[in-house]
Amino acid sequence: MRSCTIIRRFCRLVFACACCSDLLLAGTNGILEGTVRDKKTHEGLPATNVYVAELRQGVATDTDGRYRLRNIPSGRYTVRFTHIGYTSYAVREVVINPDLRTILDAELDASDVELDEIVVIQERPLVQHDATGTMYVVSGEDLTALPLQDVTSVVGLKAGVTIEGNIRGGRANEVSYLIDGLPVKDLMGGSIGTVLPLSSVFGMSLYTGGYDPEYGNALSGVVNIITRTGGDEHKVYARVDRDNLFRITQTSQTTDGEFSMSGPLVAGSLFYTLAARGIGTNTRWWQDLERYFPNTIDRTYNGFAKLDYVVSPSLRIGGQVLYSRHDWRDYEYPWRYNLGGLPPERKTSNRIAFIVSHAVGSSFHYSASLSRYHIGSSIGDGARGDVAAANPWEYDFFLRYVVAGTRAWWARASQESYTGKFDGTVILEKDHALKFGAEATLYRLNSDIIRYEPRMTFFGKPIATEPQIDYGSSYRYFPRAGAVYVQDRIDVLDQGGLLNFGFRYDFLDARATRPPLALAPHDTSGIVLTPPAEGGMKQSFSPRVGVMMQLDESSFLTLSVGLYTQYPLFDHLYTGLDRVALSKSFSALTGNPGLEPERSRVWEISYKRVLPMNVVVSATYFQKNTTNLIDSKTFVPGDSKISGSYGFAEFVNDPYAESSGLEFTVSRDRGEWLTGDISYTYMKAEGTSGAEHQGFNLAQYGFPVGPSVFPLSWDQRHSVTATVNLKTPEQIDAHLVVHARSGRPYTYYPSSTGFVPLAGAGIFSLNNQRMPAYTNIDLVLEHYCTPGWWPGARFTVYCDVRNLTDEQNVAWMDSNGRVGGELSDPSGYFIGRRTRLGLRIAF
Repeated sequence: MRSCTIIRRFCRLVFACACCSDLLLAGTNGILEGTVRDKKTHEGLPATNVYVAELRQGVATDTDGRYRLRNIPSGRYTVRFTHIGYTSYAVREVVINPDLRTILDAELDASDVELDEIVVIQERPLVQHDATGTMYVVSGEDLTALPLQDVTSVVGLKAGVTIEGNIRGGRANEVSYLIDGLPVKDLMGGSIGTVLPLSSVFGMSLYTGGYDPEYGNALSGVVNIITRTGGDEHKVYARVDRDNLFRITQTSQTTDGEFSMSGPLVAGSLFYTLAARGIGTNTRWWQDLERYFPNTIDRTYNGFAKLDYVVSPSLRIGGQVLYSRHDWRDYEYPWRYNLGGLPPERKTSNRIAFIVSHAVGSSFHYSASLSRYHIGSSIGDGARGDVAAANPWEYDFFLRYVVAGTRAWWARASQESYTGKFDGTVILEKDHALKFGAEATLYRLNSDIIRYEPRMTFFGKPIATEPQIDYGSSYRYFPRAGAVYVQDRIDVLDQGGLLNFGFRYDFLDARATRPPLALAPHDTSGIVLTPPAEGGMKQSFSPRVGVMMQLDESSFLTLSVGLYTQYPLFDHLYTGLDRVALSKSFSALTGNPGLEPERSRVWEISYKRVLPMNVVVSATYFQKNTTNLIDSKTFVPGDSKISGSYGFAEFVNDPYAESSGLEFTVSRDRGEWLTGDISYTYMKAEGTSGAEHQGFNLAQYGFPVGPSVFPLSWDQRHSVTATVNLKTPEQIDAHLVVHARSGRPYTYYPSSTGFVPLAGAGIFSLNNQRMPAYTNIDLVLEHYCTPGWWPGARFTVYCDVRNLTDEQNVAWMDSNGRVGGELSDPSGYFIGRRTRLGLRIAF
């Protein structure tokens, strides 16, 4: 009965949004266009047939020889040009990217006799002419060749992105992740919820600025991952590698295997894609962990399946299933003598989606999708009642190592979403298109957490005389959200220009209310009644404008201005509400269903120029101001009958942040033996808060705080990244990734005892010192061959070396300036050199 009710509500919500809006959401299709000319006269050839072989879809050129095919699924195709009295012409490896145009011109030779078809291979465009913001396109081949752990690792290789994935000065959770245009973000924790096998990825688009209104709920960036589609030939791919073949102690004892296949089920109409990946590792801490647990400590499984049915050249129906699972145990250095006291953890996710794509004539096409997405996580074994909730674990005499006891942490959480989308594009004139669509989502959220932690000083020492802090929570809510947007696009490429402008409207109905609370603020002894925190409808309106101008044959200028919004994570809305409202115990961090959307105002200007030898240089300046960020600024002691004797911290919209920077990039995407890019970024990222729990922690420490605006923890002023791909005639390829970054900030506030500041330490000022610089080199060497006894197969043997020079890069320092703190924790350094040997087979 409950499921039927949810489905009925979901359908009503989708129908309401579709009827009241004309908007298009994150796309997976692109455009193919160009001009066909006579090779001698260079005049346009009307009535030339342009045919995409794999899609069985074509169009005839107009009176000027121009053509345009819209709504082409992202992929790699062969395009044929035929005209009576001319030699046929075919272009292979034509890449269609989502939301972008691929320009493919052709010149045909006049011939009175039938000649063999001329076949060429398309080269990548040096500059994407129709992107008005900063966008990077990464192919699936690049993802499998480069030394990357997963799809998201490529984000850190781009200009304006830190090694931890902070884009242009924003928090890590300000990025929206999409797979085939549908969101896969963990809306409780803020990270990506599902990771795909690399072999299932056709490519990805990374937006670090100036993205169109079709993308929402992201302040800093968008990652849109496009999956592969099966073709007319069966293809199989397998890979395996290990880093412990020679039992080198620097390794993580990791085995990584992957398998994928694709092809036709029914020739010409029904195609399949399957992919799976499994990773097993004992982690870099295996020498400690193997004393407590059997192999393998950390296990990850990812799977993907997809069906595409071509009903007709204009109508396609698709279905897909994603699955991801991660089982692991944490390692904390202070627990190294009692690792069995840390609970096991698990996270799973799955999604099923159905997508219809239909071109209705030459001037209108649409796509519609329905999906169900589920993320579940658990911490600890057994039932809720098995947790020794209030019994703190035991430290040694010097309060350094945990020697006995079990961490009181148990959790069961799930988030389920039902999403409907309708996307459409109307061609108003030859170079004028209106994009429109709608999205609606119903959520089912369940969270039950028991978590007790000892009170700690700022310097990391437990306060054994104080009771533990209760971070527990239990909630069950059914919020709903939706969005509509419209985007007008005017192409004037013949005159060297493009104009994008539009707006996006988002809403979130939190469907919760925090009741009024009796609290005693710090500066008074009386009891005051706070008003209820209403969690009704939250709305945001986001206008955006982008312009591209072609200054001359080889240089381009783009400008974009926009407002971007993001709704609070669900944990920030709902955590601990039930405990306060029902007078049950005390939850240290309490949600606020009245939180408003976070907002960023961003503008950027970029210049690109094409140089000889297929080299492109670009320079970009950006500026971003973010308001309504979330922190826990209201830590107050309260009425013990309601919130315990230590009060609680409520999430509020308070902090402010600003960032600006210059990005310089030199790239070469075309070349027989050398390709790659190198970028330099100068960036400042400052604000009044670096995390959602910062206010709660500072209130506990009780230090007098210095300046309110400070460098954020990801404020890397100088960053250089480089990617180099080298091909040799001996069938040996090399792929090199280099990072060189200035030091990140940390708070230096020394203590000799671990409980009070050192005499003369002065005012407590956040992030007042810098860690050492970071440098890292990763290298992949691969040798490939095609054996004579198996002509259709390709074997590749490779060696993947991470941190080639075995640099000791600092990950964190304590307030005394010690790497790894008092215990010289090895996690104070990023992991050292690791070497993997592997084999890939494709046929």
